[in-house]
Amino acid sequence: MAIARPVRVLGLVAIGLWVFFIYQLFGPAKMPKGPGDTLEDIMKDPNLDPTGEPEGLLHRVDEGYGLGELGTARINATLLSLVRNEEVVGMVQAMRDLERTWNHKFNYPWTFFNDVPFSEEFKQKTQAETKAVCNYELIPAEHWDVPSWIDDDLFEESARILKENDIQYGAMKSYHQMCRWNSGLFYKHPALEHTQFYWRVEPKVHFFCDVDYDVFRYMADHNKTYGFTINLYDAPASIPTLWPETMKFLAQHPKHLHENNAMNWLKDSTRRPEHNIKANGYSTCHFWSNFEIANLDFWRSQPYEEYFNHLDRAGGFFYERWGDAPVHSIAVGLFEDASKVHWFRDIGYQHIPYFNCPNSPKCKGCVMGQFTDGEAWLRKEDCRPNWFKYVGMG
Repeated sequence: MAIARPVRVLGLVAIGLWVFFIYQLFGPAKMPKGPGDTLEDIMKDPNLDPTGEPEGLLHRVDEGYGLGELGTARINATLLSLVRNEEVVGMVQAMRDLERTWNHKFNYPWTFFNDVPFSEEFKQKTQAETKAVCNYELIPAEHWDVPSWIDDDLFEESARILKENDIQYGAMKSYHQMCRWNSGLFYKHPALEHTQFYWRVEPKVHFFCDVDYDVFRYMADHNKTYGFTINLYDAPASIPTLWPETMKFLAQHPKHLHENNAMNWLKDSTRRPEHNIKANGYSTCHFWSNFEIANLDFWRSQPYEEYFNHLDRAGGFFYERWGDAPVHSIAVGLFEDASKVHWFRDIGYQHIPYFNCPNSPKCKGCVMGQFTDGEAWLRKEDCRPNWFKYVGMG
């Protein structure tokens, strides 16, 4: 006997509802969403407010910043870049920007690092962009080579998985080597033995604002350890065991945790909870370290040295894609007084696709308050709201 059509329809609907119920019950768990996962809760960018220079003592160009022996006001600091010979065009562009906006006044030296000798073309073209001294340094093989405890087969398999998960540069061995060197080996180079502060500069970055004070002396005079412009979320799939290894280290060295730390910034699970879940307790917030002005004494300290050695032995620089940005940020956030971290809101900066563009008459070439000129979803990658919430804008 034929079943009436309305009954057949009801039966199909019932089956569909049952399948949907089973999927909801036993299917993949839905990740929670937070205010940072949509574009509806984007904060007003503080760079829209008028921006001036930092408060307090500032040293100006008329105080002894001439070349050579006339530079009596300069302290032990350098502009620092890890760069390849074939990146000379991008390096020249970045130098031209920073020399125009800042260093032609203060004449701090440039120190370039490479894992192969610099070409004469690179030396000539970069030295032509500055009156200051340029130093060209070769990275020792023992600082660059893959360490002996890394298993080649496991690295290749890990690189394949990173590539399948669309982790940028995850399959490039040289990128892993670079991240490891930038994390814990660059400051051990003999060329930096007597250097206290550095300003990291990468090829192709842009600087937009005239800066009329010595930023290195600002760091020293105001007891600052680390300076940043951009604060982002990382890809959780690139660092799934970084936070568990960090917690393991802290359990072994509880005395290294500073009483005025930024743990809440590092552990936040409210703004983008899925990041915290996938990164096993870490918000993935980090200072974007292609721009960093920092005191080398922090990296040379016992807490950081022991932390880096722990991470290095864990293998995540090669089996995952632990970058120097999250490693530096976690260390600063845990082992340093949060009040010693400074947001250089007055330094206009771009590393594609993100900006720090202040509202200042000293700036030109960027749009004030614009965080990115890329796709709209990139605005969700801004972690400054959490830094300002838990630490402040100092």
